[in-house]
Amino acid sequence: MSDSNTGMEIAITGMAGRFPGARSLEELWRNLCDGVESIEPLSDEAVLKAGLPSEVLKDPHFVKVASRLDDVAGFDAAFFGYTPREAEVMDPQQRLFLECALEALEDAGHGAPPPELLVGVFGGQALSTYLLLNLLGNAELMRTVDPLQLNLGNAGSFLTTRAAYKLDLRGPSFNIESACSTSLVAVHVACQSLLNQECDLALAGGVSINLQIQGGYRYVDGGILSPDGHCRPFDAQAKGIVFGSGAGVVALRRLEDALADGSPIYAIIKGSAVNNDGAARVGYTAPGVEGRAAVISEALGSAGVSAGSIGYVEAHGTGTALGDPIEVQALIRAFGDEAAGPRTCALGSIKPNLGHLDAAAGVAGLIKTALALKHRKLPPSLNFETPNPNIPWDASPFYVNTKLREWKAPAREPRRAGVSSFGMGGTNAHVILEEPPSRAPVPSTRPHQLLVLSARTPTALAAQASRLEEHLRANKGLEPADVAYTLQVGRRRHPHRRAIVCQGREDALTALGDISRQLSATEERTSRPTVFMFPGQGAQYAGMAKGLYENERGFRADVDDCATRLIPHLKLDLREVLFPAADRAEEAQRQLQQTRLAQPALFIIEYALARLWMSWGVRPEAMVGHSIGEYVAACLAGVFTLPDALALVAARGQLMQDLPPGAMLSVALSEAELVSSLDARLSVAAVNAPSMTVVAGPDDAVDALKARLDACGVQSRRLHTSHAFHSAMMDPIVAPSPSGCAG
Repeated sequence: MSDSNTGMEIAITGMAGRFPGARSLEELWRNLCDGVESIEPLSDEAVLKAGLPSEVLKDPHFVKVASRLDDVAGFDAAFFGYTPREAEVMDPQQRLFLECALEALEDAGHGAPPPELLVGVFGGQALSTYLLLNLLGNAELMRTVDPLQLNLGNAGSFLTTRAAYKLDLRGPSFNIESACSTSLVAVHVACQSLLNQECDLALAGGVSINLQIQGGYRYVDGGILSPDGHCRPFDAQAKGIVFGSGAGVVALRRLEDALADGSPIYAIIKGSAVNNDGAARVGYTAPGVEGRAAVISEALGSAGVSAGSIGYVEAHGTGTALGDPIEVQALIRAFGDEAAGPRTCALGSIKPNLGHLDAAAGVAGLIKTALALKHRKLPPSLNFETPNPNIPWDASPFYVNTKLREWKAPAREPRRAGVSSFGMGGTNAHVILEEPPSRAPVPSTRPHQLLVLSARTPTALAAQASRLEEHLRANKGLEPADVAYTLQVGRRRHPHRRAIVCQGREDALTALGDISRQLSATEERTSRPTVFMFPGQGAQYAGMAKGLYENERGFRADVDDCATRLIPHLKLDLREVLFPAADRAEEAQRQLQQTRLAQPALFIIEYALARLWMSWGVRPEAMVGHSIGEYVAACLAGVFTLPDALALVAARGQLMQDLPPGAMLSVALSEAELVSSLDARLSVAAVNAPSMTVVAGPDDAVDALKARLDACGVQSRRLHTSHAFHSAMMDPIVAPSPSGCAG
């Protein structure tokens, strides 16, 4: 970790997004690395299909391109508890932000945050073109829809609170709106909320879906739109932008909390700043050098790092003749004398790939830069051929990165980057990012892992299994234990479920690849009462639960605690008998036939095993025990404390050990069928089932009974006990009543 940490760092622990040409962040990163321009050219048919009149095709100023999302109308209303009618009158921006908020939470490993984890939501949306173009012009709809419902579904005021309500998030939640810088300002506000202890996890981002330009746009000379449908930041031919649609949400945590929880970390936010240009510009919509230089300087000061340590800047990069030179001038002024030297800081922008995403522009650049830090690669900035002559490149440390390259680390500092987003109206935001600290993987001690999946429908469940298989294949370094943990504690539980027990990655891939054969599905039940049953003596053996002792930390701690407490009572460490060395296995097995050791040994294992199940969330509604098992159940139920239970069990075992030896026999007959075969020395010790009875008594009497039963073809089995428990042979333990007292 960086030596410059101040304790004010914020970790990006989860990210989600929908972008032109990329339904996932994996697709986005591939496209960025491959230099894909997702601003797509449109055919005449596509323009007309988008609802535009045929006259536009004859307009020489009409530009037939669009930066749009796939399946904007797609939304699983039922998943989020909406009726089709409610979803129909809801702006797709609100639907998409809700989906991304949940995905970012899941990516951060907190898909189902507990109420005590305060989660804040900060974000904003662009103008609701859905309301303007699709709803208000529908006279029949307007006659039947509740005006309040229309407002709730489309006004930006309800974007973040909708996510908070549907996902049960209880931290601060409010809308941010500052035009193009909306989403990066939301990130800054979210960081401040975390640092002020107002929340423990924060979601921040933005969304923009402009339905007005899905079929192209008309270029106006002197406007900000590109005349040819391409965005060329910092190039001599830069003439304008292309507006696009997209959404992005990041999950943020205080760095110390993220490290303590073992959360995934894409990048660290070292510092951030927000300001406004005020009147120091030529017009309200024009950019200003002073304000932008100031916000970058403030962010560097907040981060406590020098400008010379910044290796990459994700620029606002609109590709306009006015905006690009002003942006670089502001960077030069902010870096000042701290600049490391010529061509030491790469410059890039995501806008040539996706277009200008309006309220989602800032978070798109942030996500790109976080992915670059994670993968330690600098993706190319597209459409740059000839440097803009109005930018003093030779007097700056900046160069436009035009090819995919390894991001080489500085000699003594971690990789760092700056991200800018500037809003029309003058609100500027800048964020300083740093690569995440390297953390050595912690290998799991469990030989097997349990991967659990759940979904609302069987189809969704199958799709989820397929996506998990793809994810594991694409990320070969993932530890199955980490995947299992996240699936178990970081996901919401849904009715249709499947589970895989696997040994390692290849085993998991095999099972996921054959869902119908390898996975079992269950339906959610309203109640699944669990009863813990604790057996009595006779089930013990040397090495029992050895695998759990070696692999489960909680189980091992409970066994160690009990064994240590028993040393004064037993005059030995029971762990040496339970888990003997190979050359002592036979001796340990003989020792466990001694009642004074067998009973405490069983108590320890049963107690630790029950506690292990409870630590996994399996809690009994009732407990039942047989013989020594009754003491375990009573202890767990709070009838007596663990020290008292152990002392009692040790004393009980010793008292029974001091009695004459005996034997016990399990017989496959009912009590009624068996009792006539017993002589006076034998007792019915237990009735375990309608046709399973246990008999106890002296060794010779039990041997004789077994011989008679064998001759009659009746199954019977000697139990591993040294005494005739639950029989008349135990009566001497009971001390005689004092003289003069009733029996």
